[in-house]
Amino acid sequence: MLTRRQFWGLALLTLMWGTNWPMMKFSLREITPLYLRATTMSGGALMLLAFYLARGVPVRVRGRELATVAWLALPNILGWHLFSVLGVHELASGRAAILGFTMPIWTVLAGALLFRERMDARVWLSVACGAAAVALLVAEELNALMGRPVGVVYMQVAAVCWALGTLLMRRTRTELPTEALTVWMMLLGSVVFWTLAALTEPAPHWHFSAPMWASLAWGAAINYGFAQIIWFGMARDLPPAASAFSVMAVPLVGTLAATVIVGEVPQWQDWAAALLIMGAIASALLPRR
Repeated sequence: MLTRRQFWGLALLTLMWGTNWPMMKFSLREITPLYLRATTMSGGALMLLAFYLARGVPVRVRGRELATVAWLALPNILGWHLFSVLGVHELASGRAAILGFTMPIWTVLAGALLFRERMDARVWLSVACGAAAVALLVAEELNALMGRPVGVVYMQVAAVCWALGTLLMRRTRTELPTEALTVWMMLLGSVVFWTLAALTEPAPHWHFSAPMWASLAWGAAINYGFAQIIWFGMARDLPPAASAFSVMAVPLVGTLAATVIVGEVPQWQDWAAALLIMGAIASALLPRR
């Protein structure tokens, strides 16, 4: 069961991340995927660094701890954020959100295979609901005239990276506080994204519209600010399956927000997949009584 503080933290996280999916899609109208990630991630990391320094939070990292930071950033920052933005570029934002948050399927399966975690009937039911949601959307993408099945692949790779990162966050021992770990992972990720963007994408013109600048500010301050603090804090405190399934309401928020922000019209497959995801949440988290 979640504490009251964890419950409200997850509620805020759901709203922040759910809205961020259509915000990303909106931003991609005027900027390329890797430059979008580089800009918002570096902005968020610098804001967090300034905030923690002002509050006296220790963020210094020793040389021997950089390897741990890089190891955790590889799946949590680089893998998830790289393949998810590529997936959003190819798919409708609500559909990408649903596919990305199949992460809990991979979390429990990887936990069982790699760390011998127990999987009871309720967890298997959650996995089945998530798998059915993926199958439904994959079939729709393959049958659509202008479908983007490669986007489905991107989102599943992103989900696997996030799942592995969740497990590693809980099992890696480090003296760094969560705040410092988060900032340094994002700073390292920003360097990689700026490098990849410069090598593979045309440089942006930086003459964006006012709504576009607002979208970039949202990505930096909310998605890479408060949301990161909440997520990484709970990923270290909660069991992997609980921390994973507890945020699966995000796709539902993302699907609803996409109708307002980018004018997407969800199909019946999207709503059915969202309901399956909600079924996965209920099976994993509701008390047995």
